[in-house]
Amino acid sequence: MMKQLLILWAGQTGRNLQLARAAAAAASEAGEGEIDVRLLPAQQAGIDDLLACHGLIVATPENFGYMAGTLKDFFDRTFYPAQGRVEGLPYAILICAGNDGSGARVAIERIARGYPLTPACEPLIVHGEPDQAALERAAEVGATLALGLSLGLF
Repeated sequence: MMKQLLILWAGQTGRNLQLARAAAAAASEAGEGEIDVRLLPAQQAGIDDLLACHGLIVATPENFGYMAGTLKDFFDRTFYPAQGRVEGLPYAILICAGNDGSGARVAIERIARGYPLTPACEPLIVHGEPDQAALERAAEVGATLALGLSLGLF
């Protein structure tokens, strides 16, 4: 059975889309045809997307010390319909922040515990414009989730 990795991104500058695309490309490569990688803007994703996936990556800016509103909206729209249906789903966080990123991280982790989702790796927080090293780290996150899903670790 092919497993699905859902990668949601939010933001207006393109920075988080860069991180999400790097994660998606690496996940596709690492999954070796066994992982269906879906890359969606957070505002277009819904409960059906969440229920269909076997792993989740969210990429968001930190706006005013919090995640992007469109990602929060995704969580608001899916939280209650997902109760009892996504327990233990592995997830990872990519944050591109002008500040320290901690506000967005804490908020996402708190919401994830409520579903409850399981963190697959440490959040990646990038300060400012993503450079090549940041894109490589985002790729590692994507590859980690894809390999974990392929090997049945998650």
